[in-house]
Order: sequence, then structure tokens, then C-alpha cells
Amino acid sequence: MTSDASKGVLSAALAYAAWGLFPLYFKQVADVPALEVVAHRTLWCMVFVLGLLALLRRWAWLGEVLKQPRVLAAFAVSALLLSLNWLVYVWAVQNDHVLDASLGYFINPLVNVALGFVFLRERPRPMQWLAVGLAAAGVLWLTVLTGHLPWVALVLALSFGVYGLLRKIAKLGALEGLALETMLLTPVAAAALAWWTHQGSSAFAQADLADLGLLMFAGPLTALPLLLFAAGARRIPLATLGLLQYISPSLQFGLGVWLYHEPFGGARVLGFALIWTALAVYSAEGLWRSRRPSA
Repeated sequence: MTSDASKGVLSAALAYAAWGLFPLYFKQVADVPALEVVAHRTLWCMVFVLGLLALLRRWAWLGEVLKQPRVLAAFAVSALLLSLNWLVYVWAVQNDHVLDASLGYFINPLVNVALGFVFLRERPRPMQWLAVGLAAAGVLWLTVLTGHLPWVALVLALSFGVYGLLRKIAKLGALEGLALETMLLTPVAAAALAWWTHQGSSAFAQADLADLGLLMFAGPLTALPLLLFAAGARRIPLATLGLLQYISPSLQFGLGVWLYHEPFGGARVLGFALIWTALAVYSAEGLWRSRRPSA
């Protein structure tokens, strides 16, 4: 492996590890309502990203984007999907559904296959269809077992899948795309925080300096893993990136079972086992094809 590829693997692995350890952070701010945590995350991410753009002097893209209403509309939708994803994830962690959140990110790659088929007219290969079918069987089993859809996992997987689809169509760099999304979300987040503070119910009005510091830390915590991911993705093959992505839900799963002691056993194991089998089939097929000599 070349030095550049090694740096790419390290960068991507660090990004996925950071995302996988997010429950540790959100548990620390569990006293703050999930919606307010998302508002703080948006506001402080905007501050951090603007600082980076100023430091790097990367403003030229903004003038071009403002002249393209379709790009702005696409990023407005992606910003809403991102905030929905954040909100459900934060709520899940705060309400002891870390395992459900990990399930969402386990099935996300297979949701991407289905979205590519529906919206981009991509043709999944037979083994990919098998993987999607196994994952669907796992979700169906968990639905029958609990009496309701695993909505946390499905909302996380679908919102992030459609978000990725929109980012694939409306291309901007990782930093620029995050900046535009947070620019679109910040007025709403700032207005909500101002209202809650006026009502005396926000962290600004009630929290101590330690809690405010934790909430402000959400800015770099959001942006830095994304930048590490972008740096890694440019240097390594897609198949390698596809295998590394399981670091994040695996860490979340481990935290849910062994640190937070969420219930996992009995018939529920079968649902997860079907989804893990689907991922093994999907990953093995992708790795095999990546190593085949090109025609």
C-alpha cells in the first residue's frame, strides 16, 4: 500500500470511528432536548465552518452557487434531510435506542443500492439483490418481533441515503457543501434558540458553562470527521471505503450492548444476523469485483 493510500485509510477510519463514538458525546448532553441539541449543532458548525473558509480563503464557490437556484433548492432539501437525520439520531441516543441507530447505519449501504436502482437507473448485480433481500427479511423479522417497524433505523437509513443521493447530483466539496447546508439551516436554528432563550427554557438560560462548552463543541465535532472522510475518500478505492464504513455502526452497536446495556438477545439476534449476513454478501461481492481484472 502506498503512503498516500495509507493516509487515506487512516483518515477514513478516523472519520468512521468518530461517527461511531458519537453516542458518548450525545449522552453527555442528554439533559438538553434533542431539537435544541440539533439547533446548537447547526449554529456552532456554521461558526466553525466559516472560520475554516476564512482561513483557507475559499469563497469563490459561493458567488457561483448563489446564481444557481436549482443547486440552492437541492441543498435546501439536503439540509432538511441532514437535520432530520441528526434529530432522530440524537433522540435515539438520548432515549436508549443506540442499537436501533446502529441498525440504521448497517442497512444504509443496501438502501443506497435500492435508491440507485429507483432514481439513477443503476442495475444492481444479482448478489447485491440477494443482500438487499436478506436485509429486507431482517427488517421484516424485527417488525414482526416488536409489532412495529424499526422506525429509528429506517428513518436514519433513508434520510442519509437520500441525502447522499442529492449530494451526488448537486456536487460541491465536503467543506463547501457543509457550509451551504448550515448557512441555509442557521437562520432557523438561531431563531429557535433565541425564542427558547427568551422563554427561559434553553441551555443559554439554564445550563452551566460546562454544558455550554459541550454544546459549542458540536461544531468541530460535526465538521472534522466529514473533512477527514473527504480526505480519505479521495485516496482509496471505493471497495476499501465500503468496508471501512462498518466501523461506525459496529462501534455504536458495541456501545449500545456493552456500555449502555440495551436489551439484545433471543429472537432479536436473528434480525441483526440476517442484516449482517446481507452486509457480508454485499461486501464480499464488491471486494471480489474490485479485484477482477478489467475487461
